[in-house]
This record gives sequence, structure tokens and C-alpha cells, in this order.
Amino acid sequence: MANVSPTRGDIAAHPDVSEMRDRYARMLGGRDVALVDGPVFLLGLYCAASPWILHYTTSQPALVTHNLIMGIAIGLLALGFTRAPERMYGLSWAFCAMGVWMIIAPWVVGESPDAGVIVNNIIIGALAVILGMVCAGTAAKSTPRP
Repeated sequence: MANVSPTRGDIAAHPDVSEMRDRYARMLGGRDVALVDGPVFLLGLYCAASPWILHYTTSQPALVTHNLIMGIAIGLLALGFTRAPERMYGLSWAFCAMGVWMIIAPWVVGESPDAGVIVNNIIIGALAVILGMVCAGTAAKSTPRP
């Protein structure tokens, strides 16, 4: 009978071990900001659900759609930060821009928003700007210099 049980050998003898170690180090180089991925996702989730949490679905229908779409976009950015950090942390500045847009959106998208809607979007936007700057700063710090 053939031996079909998996055996693990020592990887030190692998011909590409140095290249694999370098690639692994590059991939984990931007992971200093791993603790920010979760709050970014939660911010997107809250942004998407905030019209129903604060009950302004009937008074601000345009902002309901806006916050839902922006929340989904923020959540997708967070998932991208987690799944492909080398590629996605360049979009940290776009995340900051999304935060600025969230701050001004009640007046641009909404129709005479009340104080609760304004404060909600300002808090979401400010947190997005802060978290985006943290992501961008960490990405810039971990990018290798030539």
C-alpha cells in the first residue's frame, strides 16, 4: 500500500525560501494598521444603518440612499484593507475624501436637515478622516524607500 499520509518537510531546503521570506515580509509590512481595519468596517456598517437607527428615513430619503451607499463603500474599503493591504492602503486618501464628503453631504444631498442628521454625518465624516489618515500614515511609514 502507498503511504498517502501528508508529511511536512523542512522549508529551509526549499529553493525559493529567501524569495518567499521577502514576499512574506513585504505583505506584513503594512499590517501595523491591522487594528484600524475593524473600526473602519464598523464605521461603514454604522453609516449604512444610521438612517434607520436615527429614524430619518421619511424626512431625508436622499440622505438615506446616500448614507447606505457610502456605508457600503466604506465597508468594502475596510475589507480591501484586510484582504489586500499592499494594494489598498493607497486608497487611504480616498477614504479621507469620503470623510470630508460625509461632513458636507447633509447640506448638499439633504433637504434642510435637522441637527441630529448633521451631527451624525459630521461624526461619521470626522472618524473617516481620522482613520483614513492613520491608514495613510502607516502605509507611508511601511513603504520601502529605494
